[in-house]
Amino acid sequence: MATVNSGARLDRLPISRFHWQILGLIGAGAFLDAFDIYLANGSLAAMVKTGFTDLRLGSFFISATFMGMMIGAGLSGYLGDRFGRRYSYQANLAIFGLASLAACFAPNIYWLILLRFLMGVGLGAELVVAAGTLCEFVPPATRGRWTSLLALIINSGLLGATAVGYWVIPHLGWRYMFAIAGIGALIVWFLRHRMPESPRWLETVGRLDEAEATVAAIERQVAARVGKLPPVARVVSHEVPAAPLSALFARGMIGRTLVAALTCMAINMSLYGFVAWLPTFFVKEGLTIVQSLGFVLLMSFGAPMGAVVGYLVTDRIGRRNGIVLFSLLTIVLGFIYVQMRTPAAISIMGFALVTTIYTVCTLGLFGYIPELFPTAHRLRGTGIAGTCGRAASMSTPYVALLLYTHFGVTGVVAMVGGVLLLLSVAILALRIETSQQTLEEISPDISVEEADESEALGSGAV
Repeated sequence: MATVNSGARLDRLPISRFHWQILGLIGAGAFLDAFDIYLANGSLAAMVKTGFTDLRLGSFFISATFMGMMIGAGLSGYLGDRFGRRYSYQANLAIFGLASLAACFAPNIYWLILLRFLMGVGLGAELVVAAGTLCEFVPPATRGRWTSLLALIINSGLLGATAVGYWVIPHLGWRYMFAIAGIGALIVWFLRHRMPESPRWLETVGRLDEAEATVAAIERQVAARVGKLPPVARVVSHEVPAAPLSALFARGMIGRTLVAALTCMAINMSLYGFVAWLPTFFVKEGLTIVQSLGFVLLMSFGAPMGAVVGYLVTDRIGRRNGIVLFSLLTIVLGFIYVQMRTPAAISIMGFALVTTIYTVCTLGLFGYIPELFPTAHRLRGTGIAGTCGRAASMSTPYVALLLYTHFGVTGVVAMVGGVLLLLSVAILALRIETSQQTLEEISPDISVEEADESEALGSGAV
């Protein structure tokens, strides 16, 4: 068998129940991942209020998360490209699920910091694998909308953690937040055993029989739902002789790698330098825990709304233009937000600001970054970007606290605006749009040849 042609065969499949199942299995773990990340927001504020920790050790708690996530992002990229997408996402889900359960019983902040580091290893891995795996199953015409649906699920983790924490933290305590995340993660771990390996990856590493069997099974499942499948329009060879890490820094790829890393850094600094610190900022301004969580709950609706906006625009204006547009909107809204004084104005402008930040997150993290890399390097490229983003996030709590101490929220918003402006310039300079193109067309090193209908039928069309 010369080629399985898995990419072209998957790309011509109509959207069916199979795609929804893939989204559900990937999204469930990714939601719990985001829930686990964001539960730190309200939990840290409660720990500070009750004396379990102070802001200084709280900064170590936040940074331990990002240290673990930095290691997890890089490790999962290697595991995902070396051993498969399925192996990687099952390993990281088990790690952060078990560590979350153990965190319920942490006797002091020092043990909790250690366990949060272990959670971070699993958390950093999950987001690297999720978007990269989903985009390998979904056809290019709607890939942007499907990655936006994944973003909607993940972004809802902020709303979910804030909503659950709004009741759980005052009534039961912050420890129960970790228990909820841990139990949910282990349930999803068992459900994910039904998910297939990526045929694109199988073909890339030369496991052609498995790739053919997997694609054929998917085709049968889809055909049973929609009837006769359309012909395959092209023949693509995915198999590559070698896929060294150094290829990500070779000519033709290094620009993509650097822009992906900058995208991840800018988004993470926006999320964790501003959004994640909102409950603590409000408490320091004199609000009670309940009032603080109430404000943040209202603003948190901007997280899923950002994914909805991304869904509406990503396949129309493209990932590249969308990232630039909403980065600039975030900068403008940020400086308007710091002028607000009444509760209603703070909530409305805060909601708009969080929406634009999460629109950039949707278009960048879940669409643009994994699409920039060929299949053989997709998770390692995404992992390197994630590692850089987490490294930036490790310093962000200290920088945010320093800026807040000297300049108030205005200083924090200025930091976010600066990194988003730099991101916009870099993306415009790269001049690569990924919307409405197959993953193979975007890749700089894979040849795509048009095939007539007879060639398509001979390559496995149903």
